[in-house]
Amino acid sequence: MTTQHYPFAEIENKWRPIWDEMNLYQTGNDPQKPDSYILDFFPYPSGSGLSVGHGRNYVPTCVSSRFLRMNGHNVLHPMGWDAFGMPAENYAIEHGIRPSESSRLFSETYKRQMQLMACSYDWSREFSSTDPDYYRWTQWFFLLLFKRGLAYQAIGSQWWCPHCQTILANEQVENGRCWRCDSAVTKKDLQQWYFKITDYAERLLADLDSIDWPEPIKIMQRNWIGRSEGAEIIFEISPVSETGPIYQIPVFTTRPDTLFGVTFLVLAPEHPLVAAITTDLPQTAVSTRLRAGVTNYQEQSCRLSEIDRLATDKEKTGVFTGAYAVHPLTGAPIPIWIADYVLLSYGTGAVMGVPGHDSRDYAFATQFGLPIVEVISPNGKPQGIDSCFTEHGILINSGSFSGMDSRTGGVQIVAKLVAGGNVSTEHGRNGRFQTTYRMRDWLISRQRYWGAPIPIIHCPDCGPVAVPESDLPVCLPDTDDFAPTGDGRSPLAHITDWVQTTCPQCGGPGQRETDTMDGFACSSWYFLRFANPHYQEGPFDPEQVKRWLPVDTYVGGAEHAVMHLLYARFWTKVMADAGLIDFVEPFTQLRNQGMMLSVKDGRKMSKSRGNVVTPDEIIASHGADALRAYLLFLGPFEAEALWDDSGIRGITRFLDRVWRLAHEVPMTGELAGTRHEPFERMRHKTIKRITAEMSDFRFNTAVSGLMQYLNFLVAAQAEAVSAAQWRQAVETFMLLLAPICPFISEEIWQTVLGHTGSIHQATWPAYDEAMTHDAQVTLPVEVNGKVRDRIVIMMDADEEMVRETAVSAPGVQRFINGRSIRKVIVVSNKLVNIVV
Repeated sequence: MTTQHYPFAEIENKWRPIWDEMNLYQTGNDPQKPDSYILDFFPYPSGSGLSVGHGRNYVPTCVSSRFLRMNGHNVLHPMGWDAFGMPAENYAIEHGIRPSESSRLFSETYKRQMQLMACSYDWSREFSSTDPDYYRWTQWFFLLLFKRGLAYQAIGSQWWCPHCQTILANEQVENGRCWRCDSAVTKKDLQQWYFKITDYAERLLADLDSIDWPEPIKIMQRNWIGRSEGAEIIFEISPVSETGPIYQIPVFTTRPDTLFGVTFLVLAPEHPLVAAITTDLPQTAVSTRLRAGVTNYQEQSCRLSEIDRLATDKEKTGVFTGAYAVHPLTGAPIPIWIADYVLLSYGTGAVMGVPGHDSRDYAFATQFGLPIVEVISPNGKPQGIDSCFTEHGILINSGSFSGMDSRTGGVQIVAKLVAGGNVSTEHGRNGRFQTTYRMRDWLISRQRYWGAPIPIIHCPDCGPVAVPESDLPVCLPDTDDFAPTGDGRSPLAHITDWVQTTCPQCGGPGQRETDTMDGFACSSWYFLRFANPHYQEGPFDPEQVKRWLPVDTYVGGAEHAVMHLLYARFWTKVMADAGLIDFVEPFTQLRNQGMMLSVKDGRKMSKSRGNVVTPDEIIASHGADALRAYLLFLGPFEAEALWDDSGIRGITRFLDRVWRLAHEVPMTGELAGTRHEPFERMRHKTIKRITAEMSDFRFNTAVSGLMQYLNFLVAAQAEAVSAAQWRQAVETFMLLLAPICPFISEEIWQTVLGHTGSIHQATWPAYDEAMTHDAQVTLPVEVNGKVRDRIVIMMDADEEMVRETAVSAPGVQRFINGRSIRKVIVVSNKLVNIVV
């Protein structure tokens, strides 16, 4: 006797080893089939393992891959590990093991949990970014960038996380805190390696229009790149003596039309000119106080994050340097201040203060009693300086440009500056039209052990020299002393035997670079390696990359919009420019899953918050099929979802009903009646609906549609449906369910329905478009025996509805013309006869 409940544990234990032996998810290689590459973001395994929230990413891509395989596609759906980085290293330090061991343990846990969830990855392509065979090629790409002038070293003030004891890129600082450990960050001056992503700013911006990505992600990248059109204006600093040096301050502005309203300049506190212009002041008591004030202010500013410095509700602060610049058109002296609302990392680190037409400048001028000059008004007449006017309008108080529309006047003002202005500069001109970008070069140096070593040797005679490609990989040395030392240098710097080497260029003594690469370098090209991870002649197999790339569908979190996704696009364009690939965008379509929140506190699942639910515990109590279906059913793929343990019980009941239906309905024997038309039409309608929803990542409504179809089938048990029709309906249901619930569908497909091959290798059911519409019939309508009109009604329509439709037909009404109707005779699905 069949159990009333689906025995998920028994069924899962039965099919897992069978599928493994079959290599069920091996990448297809049929040249007659289309290819589809479905890829998850490169996961970073952590010690806490996966939560059910991770399934919001991995289950939908699995379902999509299964669906495409059943629709006749070769599918590449691989998985690997982005395992370099601080979590594995910190865990190793805390537990007294090596990072290589902690990374291996973390990856094994992730893999086991993914297999528990029946994620259909081709595990034969698995690799880790920590494999020397992999990071050999990450280093190769570094050298490619180095040789093309896109990797360089520079000393700069960078974000420093005192907890992680490493430098962070701007993108990795969120609200003044480290993106990984949430510690407050500070600034530190170090010599660092950068990738020159700014050289690709315009292309990164323009090519966003060519890819199928969510608009919010495109907006985030556009804002991060931050393209601004305007002008660079040169302000010369008045020399304090006849023999003193002449300094120039370039200022970028998008509003050159306001130039006549400049009443002060503001430099970022860390601007390199600050020290020079204050040191050059005459030695007086006043200048001494000014210098002391500047120094104190600089020290205060360096302790603030950029977010804090730019806060709109923060009171404006600043100090006067004692120096003056010269207005390039009027020659008037302009006082130079420093203030923390100006950032060295944005623009030139200097702004021209136009308090009459900029709200920040207005607040600053009001705070310190600086002049406010009105140079634009809405109607060409002075409006007063009680507030600032930030819109375009008519120029006033602007010399020969007064009376002009401010946009036109701005262009002519820049033209005047390009020609040299009224005050000559060292270069013979005072400005130029310019386009700038907010984005800065990618800082890739990390002062940690567990990362890919930067393949550079520093030679006292030759400078930084690339490690020969034949010497790659530069392997990390085995050591138990890998904890950060706190001195701002990588632990590698203290491994003398590893550091000391020979310069490959001159043969003299050299030292290895001891910084390691940012982990995002490893994830900027991994999608190419998956095409053939066993290829040894280069970073990727050119033929296989040509076949599979770019990635068709890429799935992961929106939090990487301005880090991984931007970096991968940059590297792809560099590779295209180097002639290595024939495409310029790595991911044709991007989809971002919604965040999973805990019902306990409405927050993202986190081990530290104690609100994590693991797939292990849910699968143990409800099964993998129930977990998969519930993750999909929770809501639209892109929306946030709230995990509630009680909700999965509804899915469990659904699977129990599927199990009972498959074992109870008659699917063999003689026909129990004629072909049941509504029953067949519902089957075709359901196939059409589920096909469309699977194609569009609308998995929640696909699950809902299957539930509705199940309700229909259960109700139809009382109808006169043939055994053959029942069998066809149950087969269709299992095929539609298979990508979502692989275990129960396989068991019923083979054990109940008697098929010998796996349902996951079966063909997705087809539908007849005509059968997806309710059947209609055209009936002649006779009046006193003669056809006067025709009506279109639903097959087997209610007789009263047929009468009303026939009587109201225009041809019938014209003939009746007010006469009384004696009777209406309806011959079902044949004709209507009206007697008047």
